[in-house]
Amino acid sequence: MAVLNEEQEMLRDMARDWATNESPVTEFRKVRASGEPEAFNRDAYGTMAEMGWAGVIIPEEHGGSDFGWLSAGLVVEELGKTLTASPLVVNTIAASAIILGGSDEQKAHWLPRLASGEAIATLAIDDASDTGDGKTTVSNGTLTGTKAFVHEAHGADLFVVAAKDGLYLVEKGDGVSLATRKLADQRSHAHVTFDGATASRLEGGGETLLEDVLDRARVLTAAEMLGMAQHVFDTTLDYLKQRVQFNQVLASFQALQHRMADLFADLAQMRSAVEAGLQAVDSGFGIDRAATIAKAEANRVLHKMSNEGIQLHGGIGMTDEYDVGFYLKRARVLEASFGSSSQMKDRFAKLGSY
Repeated sequence: MAVLNEEQEMLRDMARDWATNESPVTEFRKVRASGEPEAFNRDAYGTMAEMGWAGVIIPEEHGGSDFGWLSAGLVVEELGKTLTASPLVVNTIAASAIILGGSDEQKAHWLPRLASGEAIATLAIDDASDTGDGKTTVSNGTLTGTKAFVHEAHGADLFVVAAKDGLYLVEKGDGVSLATRKLADQRSHAHVTFDGATASRLEGGGETLLEDVLDRARVLTAAEMLGMAQHVFDTTLDYLKQRVQFNQVLASFQALQHRMADLFADLAQMRSAVEAGLQAVDSGFGIDRAATIAKAEANRVLHKMSNEGIQLHGGIGMTDEYDVGFYLKRARVLEASFGSSSQMKDRFAKLGSY
């Protein structure tokens, strides 16, 4: 487990208290029931921004706190435990793209707005192999192309778009149209069509800019998955301790004890990988390998944890009355986001040794 400084402990505890008291899973149920395409509570996101969470990785000169990626991961992990629906993760990822590749003018215009919650940004790519995308092109300052599954697209004011020759900033408006995608997790996803939309290129960051941004997306998504896995483990263990079958508490059966012990070990390994990924981004060393390992391990463990959570709850785990099914559905979406297990294994093999 990572060693936290006092400020990080305070940030984590604040996020934990807020998520537990103000954004439990019942709030996600309300968002789901509303049927709104944005699929998040804007007032709640405004509160997150007021607490500084939208600007954790943004430099102080642009309105952020510059607390780093491990600190951002601590917040996202706590929100993942309660399935808090918000654009915080994608907004942070998009902000990182501007920090890495934006001009002084682009940074000054967008970063303060993203940090304050005045504007929301998201990353518009097709998948983890979108580098050098030939389907999205830019001509005379206008961008044309489609992105099939864009997270939190309905609430976004700015899209960071992968095109044939790099990353571009495209504002919501003329030339941008959305078609809602209904995925298992009931969050905001859209097929986005860009038809002559005004675009400005992120000129910095070099040829690896997209992959660098994706690495940050992988570790922050893995942090959300870590929070989800931890919550599924905790709630499943509590259920086994109180559920009685054959006049015995389920937790007394040795076979189930062994399964929970295996999950506990997997969870510890997942935490180690995710925290190592976040710390690698903060240090600037070995980011590609650490991010790849973090996402691959998060995919593996959350997939197993969500399956076991359903099974160990028995048939009632499949009902809408119990929350555990929501975690499985969100897990399947995140497993495929910014790098599936097979893609991460392939990437790790190609990266080679240091």
